[in-house]
Amino acid sequence: MAFSTILILIFMIMFWLFRAIVAVCTQYSIDIIGIFAYNLTLEISISFIIIICIVLVAKRKIIGALAYTLIYGMYFGEHFFNEFIKLINGETLSIEMTSNLVCDLCAILLALFCLMDSIVLRVRNKDSKHKTTEWYFEKNEYDKELEKRDKRDDKNQYKFY
Repeated sequence: MAFSTILILIFMIMFWLFRAIVAVCTQYSIDIIGIFAYNLTLEISISFIIIICIVLVAKRKIIGALAYTLIYGMYFGEHFFNEFIKLINGETLSIEMTSNLVCDLCAILLALFCLMDSIVLRVRNKDSKHKTTEWYFEKNEYDKELEKRDKRDDKNQYKFY
């Protein structure tokens, strides 16, 4: 598994745990720097789907990364877009709005990085042949040479005292 995939999986799990804490705190009306779940029932259902997406990304299935990007893009992207439009229209920036915008931006960037990593790994693994050396290793002569090396008898007389 590539190091970038491991890091992205770690961040995906950390963000999933963070959003689970946010959902629980929203349920019990606990304030975490103004971060709240936008739609609690949708957030809970998304969290279960995200677990499946994390497993699929760990298995390097591009459908998992695509689903992760679409789900987070629609859920957090809509809120990010609406809040950004409010900022452009002249609404003052509050701590709650800032923390939610940062959370939305982190979710969107994490989803995009996950998708890009899956695509890059798919392209890299597809073209894994080295054209400079494949001409030698593809031929049967190399296999015959290896068989000759394996069949040689050891003619040395070793004595252990």
